Amino acid sequence: MPDSRRGLLLGASAYTLWGVFPLYWTVLEPAGAVELLAHRILWSVLTMVLVLVVWRRVDAFRALLGQRRKVLLLAAAAVVITVNWGGYIWGVNNDRVVETSLGYFINPLVTVLMGVLVLGERLRRLQWVAMGVAFVAVALLTIDYGRPPWVALVLAFSFGTYGLLKKQAAVEAVESITLETLVMAPVALAYVLWLSEAGRSNFGSHGLGHALLITTTGIITAVPLMLFGAAAIRVSMVSLGLLQYLAPTIQFVLGLVVFHEDMPASRWIGFSLVWVALVVFTVEALHHRRRQLRLVARASAV
Repeated sequence: MPDSRRGLLLGASAYTLWGVFPLYWTVLEPAGAVELLAHRILWSVLTMVLVLVVWRRVDAFRALLGQRRKVLLLAAAAVVITVNWGGYIWGVNNDRVVETSLGYFINPLVTVLMGVLVLGERLRRLQWVAMGVAFVAVALLTIDYGRPPWVALVLAFSFGTYGLLKKQAAVEAVESITLETLVMAPVALAYVLWLSEAGRSNFGSHGLGHALLITTTGIITAVPLMLFGAAAIRVSMVSLGLLQYLAPTIQFVLGLVVFHEDMPASRWIGFSLVWVALVVFTVEALHHRRRQLRLVARASAV
């Protein structure tokens, strides 16, 4: 199999797993979002330490610990991704799967907006059009929900911030994720111990099968990240950019078909505007990349 095709399959597998996550988190009920988040962090630490050893990345991880700026950036990233994970689990467990999908639909647009606000990047004309359409969509959805779509906005902005911090840190995925989970592990462990002392822990309270499922949160976190990492080195950023819409699409369908969440006409209009914005944004990005490649080809020919 060609390397590019293998990369597409790996990337599609990663985004498909992220897309079906709502089915997984609901199986772990009645454990609440914060408890599941704490367990996800703790079991992810164990999983990533094992990956470090098996992949022989321990020395690289030690070298990372000596780079203060990168450690601080990844510590900040750890806090932000914890907010993202917690918001996502809470949204799924509180019948807001469709709203969580909205967060990941608008994430590419939020990432571009953050590039403008934080990095001083300039948007091209059609990118501004896409941002304007997305803004109108969020305004309509705010009217429809009777409140801003907070879950979607928290997911989009937290993940956008996470991506920005990770880009500035420029650290390999395995070492980065290991450090991020280690940073949050003391807080997660303290919370799990407090739940046990208070007699409010769901871990082990609903049978061995439920407890074993909770322990898989580390593997569930690590596997799609590693699939994504393997895909990223085999396919273009354009392909990855298109694949990223797979996860929220699956989540959206699950919200409607499996969880039977309400989708009135006004909400359909809001989501449709988001999809229009994404089409404009994606098509413009593809055309811009082709223009850049043609310019490079001409310059090389000269």
